[in-house]
Amino acid sequence: MLGTNNIHPMEELKGHLRQILKVIPPRTEIYYLDYPVHSNGGDLLIMKGTEAFFRDNDIHVRARYSILDCPLSLKVPEGITIVLHGGGNFGDLYPAHQKLRERMIAQHPNHRIVILPQTMFYKSDIELKKTAQVFNRHKDVHFFVRDTLSYEIASKEFQQTNVYLSPDMAHQLWPLKSKSKPTAEMLYFFRKDIEKTQNQVHYESVSGPKATFKDWETLYNRVDRKIIRMITSRLKSGKGSSFARWLWYKYSDRMVHTAIKEFNQYQTITTSRLHGHILACLLDQPNILLDNSYGKNSNYYAAWTKSNPAGRLESNQTSTYNKPTETGKGASTVVLSDGAAL
Repeated sequence: MLGTNNIHPMEELKGHLRQILKVIPPRTEIYYLDYPVHSNGGDLLIMKGTEAFFRDNDIHVRARYSILDCPLSLKVPEGITIVLHGGGNFGDLYPAHQKLRERMIAQHPNHRIVILPQTMFYKSDIELKKTAQVFNRHKDVHFFVRDTLSYEIASKEFQQTNVYLSPDMAHQLWPLKSKSKPTAEMLYFFRKDIEKTQNQVHYESVSGPKATFKDWETLYNRVDRKIIRMITSRLKSGKGSSFARWLWYKYSDRMVHTAIKEFNQYQTITTSRLHGHILACLLDQPNILLDNSYGKNSNYYAAWTKSNPAGRLESNQTSTYNKPTETGKGASTVVLSDGAAL
């Protein structure tokens, strides 16, 4: 289970995150923007990993804003670094988050702006060019990406931007300790949105009536969803937003613990969720990764987790990934709901 120099592969990935300290050194004061407020456990793992990275490296968070309560014209004091949440929503599938990033870049030409590890995907080359225009007007943007394809696109299009290849922020959570022994054989942790593939459908059709299928949304109950709605309402209204932010950070700890407890019940995880794969790897748990519709999972696996014997990429599949075109033909034209990118 060890990598080079007798270091576990997951410990190596955690170590790769330290390159971020070159642009956010210890004791830097930052604004952390676009932290997630929803039930997508992948984003929550990224958030918890990000906050752990800040704590572990003495990075001082002066303010936090989600997409729900970030002012249209955010005033950031001079000398503060603006840090934007990572994930899989960079591009034109999740326009609200992309508009927030581009607005921050346009409004703060004299601040350092750091985008934590993201996967890029554009249906439309026209939209990609529009983003590039915004980025290329700023001289101090640092963009971390999670796979080589995103790196190639960003390096080509964002010529004024410093682009770096980096694993996902959730790796800062390594190791997550399992406190129980599995009682069931297999969990199929499958996405239910437009990013699912025919290979996933095949698994669903041949797995048998007793197979267990879940996704992030099915891990959480009606009470969880009600509390999330209450918190989002407070953040949107601005009434009691400080308390709502505090409550969300506490409650999201519970939600991550729920996901860990669920995964611990099974010997093996088969998943089409990138963070289903990453969570299983953080638990050192055997897992099988299926690709998503545009190659995000396989590209990430090739870049980072293929050396980890706990996980493997399902080989009997064909990715439906298409490079962006001006018309977007051949790619999905469905706009996914925000917060389902992982």
